[in-house]
Amino acid sequence: MKFIIDAQLPRRLSYFLREKGFDSIHTLDLPKGNKTSDTEINRISIREKRILISKDADFYDSYFQKLEPFKLIYLTMGNISSRKLIELFERNYEKIFSEIETNSVVEISKTSVITIL
Repeated sequence: MKFIIDAQLPRRLSYFLREKGFDSIHTLDLPKGNKTSDTEINRISIREKRILISKDADFYDSYFQKLEPFKLIYLTMGNISSRKLIELFERNYEKIFSEIETNSVVEISKTSVITIL
């Protein structure tokens, strides 16, 4: 699996995914960095078959309107420290990655992992 991490999330999440053996980039790794447009993030996601991890509701809406990005892990936990976010991914690792492997949209809150589509 390949991932792209959106601007409002810590780069540390991308490092965590790399440590788990995944191909992961953060928007900071792109030429325009965190100023990369949502349209361009969607293009990269589709072209490279990268799963987008984002808190941005625009991407959630975009998926249901245009089937963009390629796949989406949508975070709905509000503000959370980088450490707590990584702990959440670590604690729910198997569920998150098995769900996104066979589905297109997975929502993660502080208390649950829900398959949307």
